Amino acid sequence: MLDLKFVRENPEIVKQNIRNKFQDAKLPLVDEVIALDEESRKTKKEADDLRADRNRISKQIGALMGQGKREEAEAVKKQVTEAQAHLAELENRERELEEKIRKIMLTIPNIIDPSVPIGRNDTENVEVQRYGEPVVPDFEIPYHTEIMERFNGIDLDSARRVAGNGFYYLMGDIARLHSAVIAYARDFMIGRGFTYCVPPFMIRSDVVTGVMSFAEMDAMMYKIEGEDLYLIGTSEHSMIGKFIDTIIPEEELPKTLTSYSPCFRKEKGAHGIEERGVYRIHQFEKQEMIVVCRPEESPMWFDKLWQNTVDLFRSLDIPVRTLECCSGDLADLKVKSVDVEAWSPRQKKYFEVGSCSNLGDAQARRLRIRVNGADGKKYFAHTLNNTVVAPPRMLIAFLENNLQADGTVRIPKALQPYMGGMTELK
Repeated sequence: MLDLKFVRENPEIVKQNIRNKFQDAKLPLVDEVIALDEESRKTKKEADDLRADRNRISKQIGALMGQGKREEAEAVKKQVTEAQAHLAELENRERELEEKIRKIMLTIPNIIDPSVPIGRNDTENVEVQRYGEPVVPDFEIPYHTEIMERFNGIDLDSARRVAGNGFYYLMGDIARLHSAVIAYARDFMIGRGFTYCVPPFMIRSDVVTGVMSFAEMDAMMYKIEGEDLYLIGTSEHSMIGKFIDTIIPEEELPKTLTSYSPCFRKEKGAHGIEERGVYRIHQFEKQEMIVVCRPEESPMWFDKLWQNTVDLFRSLDIPVRTLECCSGDLADLKVKSVDVEAWSPRQKKYFEVGSCSNLGDAQARRLRIRVNGADGKKYFAHTLNNTVVAPPRMLIAFLENNLQADGTVRIPKALQPYMGGMTELK
């Protein structure tokens, strides 16, 4: 969410940013919120003036009563009653205007970083760099569920009967591999100085609207019926929410946390054949990382976060690349984003396994996360998040890149301690 003062003083910058995100339908909102803000400030001033007059007149009543001037005092009381009725109208109008302004401000997108490439959608994202040599073996790579089935490692039919489409049972060594990847990612991030955390898996609506846009919320979140609770779509939601309504001493920054959680997502819409199996599902587990820091440090942390994911995948011998997300592919709260994609030998192309985002002060402004500076002045923190690893998709990349011609799956050295010393799956 932008600062209303910034919108008021820089309407053309805000409008151009909307155009850069190809959201022209939102352009009228800028003038609308500026007009509402002007009316709100006028209404507030009138109400403040009326309160001051009411207080001044109220003091006169006591003085008149003390002088025995009861009739004059009653006349003044009538003025106070009339003023109070008008004040109530103004206060109601103030609340209405504040609600309208907030609703629009939650819809106007954040200002993107000048380095972000301009493009309509993810087809115009820009490749930044490749890490590791992508290999296509001289034997056929089966679809990932077929590989898992060879190890009796997945049961989709039972999951459909129990929960419907978009769910799965992982079994045996494949289930163990899933847990090993999560444990390895946890220790990997602890080794990089992040504090490990297991957060709440449900959050209240004020946290939901604090961490994401309405469009994202509708497309992703499952609501608990009859309660003000939502199942998290990623632990970033509850991890950033941890700091709601707090003032953090500047010397305690940065806050660097890595968190484990299950994730729940609606995943609306039809998906292609490559997104069957465990690629796009309603429930999965993930290791996440978040940072809360000073504004001037967020670009540095942004580069550190996506590099962590690259380094983790390369430690497991999986080739990856980074993509700079274009303007039209950025969610409304994001300033800048980089996707990490893993190599798929079967598809002979890369696919997304993680996303790193700098949200500037957008989440902090919505959640009222402030920093108490060394000079005593308070300011909004910057927040960032990134996927360490989400095993369902990571398992696809892992199995495809480590499958051998004889059908075994190689276990990279870094993961062997988490698999009881196993060097391969047979």
